Amino acid sequence: MDRAQHAIERPLLREPDSVSRPTPLSPALVYIGTLLQRSAAIFVVALIWEIAPRLGLVEPAFLPPLSEVLTTGWELIQNGQLMSHLAASLQRSLFGFSMAILFAVPMGLAIGSSRRVEGFLFPLFEALRNTPALALLPVFILILGIGESSKNALVIYACSWPILLNTISGVRGVDPLLIKSARTMGVTRLDMLRKVVLPAALPTVFTGIRLAGANSLLALVAAEMVGATAGLGYLIQYSQYNFKIPHMYVGILAITVVGLVFARVLQWIERRFTAWKAD
Repeated sequence: MDRAQHAIERPLLREPDSVSRPTPLSPALVYIGTLLQRSAAIFVVALIWEIAPRLGLVEPAFLPPLSEVLTTGWELIQNGQLMSHLAASLQRSLFGFSMAILFAVPMGLAIGSSRRVEGFLFPLFEALRNTPALALLPVFILILGIGESSKNALVIYACSWPILLNTISGVRGVDPLLIKSARTMGVTRLDMLRKVVLPAALPTVFTGIRLAGANSLLALVAAEMVGATAGLGYLIQYSQYNFKIPHMYVGILAITVVGLVFARVLQWIERRFTAWKAD
């Protein structure tokens, strides 16, 4: 009787002592692993950049090793030169980018929601948007001078077109049922644009804003190479003329980092404003 009762009380299945359950990875380790996986190509390029000049595959005078470039960059950070150029470029870029948003988004809403406004302005916009911003740099310099005004105007011009065209496209793509429903509720035209059309068009508008962010850096670097005394574009050109090649690559890498950070910030802002959108 005791043996039968002991058999009943004994568990039918028993996990082997040698088998251990896998411990879940922490979110930090998962994030680091994902980051390393996505950055593998960057590490490969950085390794080639470091090894190729040392092995004589390329001329070190024209392409110094990456470690030398990074050392030069740290020296420029310590003496404040890089931060001074970076601050000048960011000030111009952010000002022109912000002014382009304030101009292009309302203009796009007006053109996209009114056939009459579109018919009046479309021929002019069609001619201007096919004119590259860099081709107008001499015009801006002749009219506005060689100072800050011409650089800001060039950035505003380069940033306005992606925002404007994508805003128009976003307004045209709004579901007509939303507009009809708002009209039946007696919504005014201004509230229609502010509360119905603009929120529905935001994903497309932010696409233009992200494109404009890249254009702001492209146009700014070109503008700073003409008549500037500070800025990353000036640093690149000045270093090239004086054959300070590591300084030149520091400026190029700084622009790359600024562009990546700018893109990430804009993506974060877009997610905040379009949280309702399904992924």
